[in-house]
Amino acid sequence: MLLDIHPDNPDKRKIDQVIAILRKGGIIIYPTDTVYSMACDLMNRRAVEKMALLKGVKVEKINFSLICYDLRNISDYTMQFSNSTYKLLNRALPGPYTFILNANTNVPKLFKSNKKTIGIRIPDNNIAREIVKELGNPLLSTSVHDDDDILEYITDPELIHEKYENKVDVVIDGGFGHNHASTVIDCTGDEPEIIREGIGSLLVI
Repeated sequence: MLLDIHPDNPDKRKIDQVIAILRKGGIIIYPTDTVYSMACDLMNRRAVEKMALLKGVKVEKINFSLICYDLRNISDYTMQFSNSTYKLLNRALPGPYTFILNANTNVPKLFKSNKKTIGIRIPDNNIAREIVKELGNPLLSTSVHDDDDILEYITDPELIHEKYENKVDVVIDGGFGHNHASTVIDCTGDEPEIIREGIGSLLVI
């Protein structure tokens, strides 16, 4: 299903439709402030396994990100971090950044692994944030890649739907996406380290 949702003022009825799909263990593709991404309910084990299968990885090897609504609940999944790291996150988010943080003991339980770190994202995108807000917990998310050797990401939601309509439950059309991903910043050490330069400005550090 291709579901058109206005990027500035998401229709609550359509958001509720997406939430119902997620709570039943469905997989969605949705827009962010960078590229289109695939996601499921973090708390639904069956959905996590299904998405891992779609991406061709084992659940215990998952390297996906948690999409959060704001910073309030990230301590549910991360170890305590420094005041300077909090200020960095607060300055950069919502925005096109993924922050790698030390995971707490909840994360290995979720993935049945010894995972030590977790990627945290709060996209500056109303559709993504409304979905997370209404769901009540983070999405587990990964970027949608293109098969083209030159283009890394698919930007047209209609083309995404053509490719994935038999693999996911809904593709949300929130307009054209970007073809560059988020900037990834590792905050697990003494100083933040750029892992991947993306859309996010490095001036935040």
